[in-house]
Amino acid sequence: MLPLAAVTAVFILVGWFPLTALWHQQSQLNQASAQIQVLQRQELALKTQSKTLDTKAAATQLAREQYQLVSPRQSLIQVLPGNSAGRVSASSADPGLQPLVSPSSVAPPSGAPATVHHPTNGFVERLVRTLEFWR
Repeated sequence: MLPLAAVTAVFILVGWFPLTALWHQQSQLNQASAQIQVLQRQELALKTQSKTLDTKAAATQLAREQYQLVSPRQSLIQVLPGNSAGRVSASSADPGLQPLVSPSSVAPPSGAPATVHHPTNGFVERLVRTLEFWR
């Protein structure tokens, strides 16, 4: 009878003992601990950065570098780079440097219906065309 009771006790212990749940919880604890350590390192870095930015000179430098702010009675002047010859090429991204386009050569965007305006239209037609946004 004693060996049968021992085998039954071992079977019950193995069957209901939450070994996998304990292993899974331990892995979750390890991950949480690693995240806490990362956050503590980030907190330390932010505290040191906060101490360095606590001075007025550092705040002024940060405002100038990252936000292009200037002190009162000062002006901000930005010099844009040009090409090697000292003049800006016409193919640069500044649309103000592009040559002018004649209005007659401009085509309506693709898919948009071309509207033809007749100068001989009456007052009512011009009024309706002006109020087209109500449609």
